[in-house]
Amino acid sequence: MGVVLDILRTYRTPRAVLRHRIGPQVDESGALVTVMLACSLIFVAQWPRLARVAFEAEQDIQVHIGGALLAWVFIMPLVLYVLAGALHLVLRLVGGKQSAYEVRMATFWALLAAAPLWLLYGLVVGFIGTGAGVTLIGFIAFAAFTLFWGLGLVEVAFPKEASHV
Repeated sequence: MGVVLDILRTYRTPRAVLRHRIGPQVDESGALVTVMLACSLIFVAQWPRLARVAFEAEQDIQVHIGGALLAWVFIMPLVLYVLAGALHLVLRLVGGKQSAYEVRMATFWALLAAAPLWLLYGLVVGFIGTGAGVTLIGFIAFAAFTLFWGLGLVEVAFPKEASHV
């Protein structure tokens, strides 16, 4: 239940929750679990949309789900690790004081914290289809991820400056 409560708390105090999730020592297994859980939830969020697409195209849903599984559970975690590594180097060049682990956790936690909004997006697009409401929910989900990610990166890269904000 701790992860669920931390996700809820992230919507109020994202920096403090990220600091709590990072903890006092490096925990690579925790980072891996975080990214895999986030990607798995987003994969599940795709199911209603994929069911709608398969039904409308009169295709087998298993093909669509297989593609989403490959993309979200196997490829995206690797992409996110590479993205976090590159971002770590860029932040170091501009004076960031973070470790690579902290950047990974900021990235992975932001995705996991925004996952409930992606679940909502998947339900709405699956049951209603495309439209202005779906676009708005997708924008809110992306904005939440971007906000959590940005605040997390500021917290880990520039901790003294972040505490004054």
